[in-house]
Amino acid sequence: MKQGIYNILKANFLINSDAVNNWRFIVFCTLLAIIMIASSHSAERKVHQIAGLNNEVRELRSEFVDRRSALMRIKMESTLIDQLSGTGIAPSETPPFKIRVNIKE
Repeated sequence: MKQGIYNILKANFLINSDAVNNWRFIVFCTLLAIIMIASSHSAERKVHQIAGLNNEVRELRSEFVDRRSALMRIKMESTLIDQLSGTGIAPSETPPFKIRVNIKE
């Protein structure tokens, strides 16, 4: 048991006759660890990107609502009357009516 621990600490498994198999396994594990770390960083980067895009969507949605409400205020009849009162244009006293044209061939 003591000899096995000493062999591990001295790294005899890397220099003995069948060390090629051990080195292959160590290189394989190292490559897997590198791939795992890279994919973890990639996933974290995408999470941050998604969070940023969600914030941008919220900002754009609130801007849309603000502009839509401003447009509704501008289109109101009372706002138009106030803006056009200085030009002499006033709303009609008589309501509009439809003109129907009957075409017979």
